[in-house]
Amino acid sequence: MSQDINTEVHNAYEVIKEGGIILYPTDTVWGIGCDATNPEAVAKIYKLKQRAETQSMIVLMNGEKMMYNVFKDIPEVAWQILDVSEKPTTLILDDARNVAQNIIAADKSLGIRLVKEPFCFKLMERMKKPLVSTSANISGQPTPIAFKDISPEIIKGVDYVVKLNQDKIAGKPSTIIKLTRDSQVKVIRK
Repeated sequence: MSQDINTEVHNAYEVIKEGGIILYPTDTVWGIGCDATNPEAVAKIYKLKQRAETQSMIVLMNGEKMMYNVFKDIPEVAWQILDVSEKPTTLILDDARNVAQNIIAADKSLGIRLVKEPFCFKLMERMKKPLVSTSANISGQPTPIAFKDISPEIIKGVDYVVKLNQDKIAGKPSTIIKLTRDSQVKVIRK
């Protein structure tokens, strides 16, 4: 299995570093992803999903170092939430930087999720950059819970499909919590 993961990480990385987009398994549902610092690659995902650029997408990260590269100030409550979260949790934080402008929301916030899922984690280790993650569906259509539910349009529209966990049924999408500069906490999706 680890051989497969390393091969898939290598293949996905080769596509991503050239500005390509990938279809890949995350800790929740299947995602469409790219280098979060590449605005052209981000634009390709919006186009494929037929999604307005005003609907921002989330970014996966693999640790504190990456988080501090994107957010200068991370409220203490963010770490407390991450410590107690039993399921994947997306935090929306203010004042994102060092990522593509077209992934940052109009209010300068960005949704991020720290992942431990081995494929995503290793891929970001190789990239040394955050990874865009948005559900593998056309905007407005249901989120597919398994690889077999992903529309052919999406599969044909990406540059690479990761050959791992294609028989796994996904968990629920992550909890989403917005944290503001003045430490207000608002649950957007349970």
